[in-house]
Amino acid sequence: MRIGVLALQGGYDSHVRALKCFPEVQVTLVRGEKELDWVEGLILPGGESTTIGKLLVIQDLWEPVKQRIAAGLPVFGTCAGMILLSREVMGSTQPVLGLLDVGVERNAYGRQVESFEAQVEISFGPERPDEKLPAVFIRAPRIVEMGPDVMVMANHEGSPVLVRQNNILAAAFHPELTDSLELHKYFLTQVC
Repeated sequence: MRIGVLALQGGYDSHVRALKCFPEVQVTLVRGEKELDWVEGLILPGGESTTIGKLLVIQDLWEPVKQRIAAGLPVFGTCAGMILLSREVMGSTQPVLGLLDVGVERNAYGRQVESFEAQVEISFGPERPDEKLPAVFIRAPRIVEMGPDVMVMANHEGSPVLVRQNNILAAAFHPELTDSLELHKYFLTQVC
């Protein structure tokens, strides 16, 4: 299984380490269209969403990434990745891919010094029981609007923090910064 991790800015290295725990996965750093064409699944990591967006444009990756995901490429966006996938960032004109039917508010859980870890109950669906997993929130976005086709998989304090819509999985938090590999494992089952 060939999984790409967008490696333009942000915490992509933690996702790479997590994916290397799965022997069936070949990981590639996506920095250009050549690598993007090779992958069967893509992770958009946390980082600074406006910077990642600008680098996508500079690297001529904005449209190829958008087209591949729109065509069904499985994608997992964490924190800034969720922001990039969203249809709207409230109070901002920052460009977004507009592929996930959610409106988000940036940095809704506070500044960097207010980062925290919480246990969130993940609903993986009927094929698997719900499970509490650790979630690290660092300047995390909050989903404030959501379309009818978006499925909530986890909430924190009444707000959705893990959602899925068709081939798109998005987390407001950083699962790659915990010891749990369960969300990466779940994403890999979606790629299969």
